[in-house]
Amino acid sequence: MTEEGFDVAVVGSCMTDLVSQAPRLPKAGETIHGHRFFTGFGGKGANQCIQAAKLGARTAMVGKVGKDFFGDSYIQNFKDNGVNTACVFQAPDVATGAASIVVNDAGENAIVIVAGANLLLGAAELQASLPALSRTTVMLCQLEIRPECSLQALRTARQHNVKTIFNPAPAVPDLDPDFYTLSDVLCCNESEAELLTGSPVATVEDARRASRELLGRGCGAVLLTMGARGCVVLEAKGATTHHVPAPAVTAVDTTSCRSAANSACLWYFTWELLTGVSRCHHRFQTKAVMAGKEAGGDQA
Repeated sequence: MTEEGFDVAVVGSCMTDLVSQAPRLPKAGETIHGHRFFTGFGGKGANQCIQAAKLGARTAMVGKVGKDFFGDSYIQNFKDNGVNTACVFQAPDVATGAASIVVNDAGENAIVIVAGANLLLGAAELQASLPALSRTTVMLCQLEIRPECSLQALRTARQHNVKTIFNPAPAVPDLDPDFYTLSDVLCCNESEAELLTGSPVATVEDARRASRELLGRGCGAVLLTMGARGCVVLEAKGATTHHVPAPAVTAVDTTSCRSAANSACLWYFTWELLTGVSRCHHRFQTKAVMAGKEAGGDQA
C-alpha cells in the first residue's frame, strides 16, 4: 500500500468469463460447433475498479480469487492496469469465480455463473484490508459477493470516515435497511430501482419518484442511471431532482456499461467530494460514456 493511501477502494467480485460464440444456442443435450472462443476478466467489482484506474484514480481492489491459473492471471491483469493487489486474496482449495457464456449470432446468450472464491470473501479478509480501507477517499461495493460482506465493508468505511458508494446489483427486494443509511451515494439503474421500490421505472418522471423514495430510506444521494436516457440525480430530501441527458453515441457493446457509470461516479465523487454531487453530475455523464467506450465489454 502507498504511504498516502488511495483515491478509490472497491470491495467486490472477480469473475473469469469463458465465452463461446456460435450460430445459435444449443438445445438440451446437443453439441454444436462454435466459431470463436475467448476469455475475459469480468465481475462487477473488478470491472469498476479497473475502469476507475483507467480514469486516473489510484485504486485498490479487495476481493478473492482461487489459487489457480485464472486467479494468477486475474491478479496480473490488475497489476497491468495499475490496481493495487495487496488485498486480493487467493483461496487454495476453491476455484476463481467463472462465467461460462454462449452467445449466438443474434447477440442472445446463455450464462452459467459459478461464484467460487468470491463467496469466501468475508470478515477475515476485510480485517486484513483495514490499512487500505481506512486510508482511501471513497469505497464502492456491490452485491455480487455475499451481502453481509458488502454490509460490513460499508460499516468499516463509515467507522473510518470514508465516503461510500453502493451499487445494489444484482438487486434484491428485501435489502437490509442499513445498506441505505450507510451509503453516501446509492447508484442503481432502472431495473434495480424497480426491484428495490416495487414500482415501474419506465420514464424520467418514474425515475424521479423512485429516487425520492430511495433517498427517503436514508442514503445521502441517489444516482439512477437510465441508459440512453441519461441519469437522474437527487442529493437531499426536498431538493430538486436533476435529469442529465446522455450524449448520443453509437453503441458497440453495452456489456459493463453500468460498471462504467459507477466508475465515473467514483472518479468524480473522489475529486469533487467537497463540492457536492450536483456540481459534477453533468461531467459525470460524459465521463461514464467515455469509460463505457474504454471498457468495450468486460475490462478490455
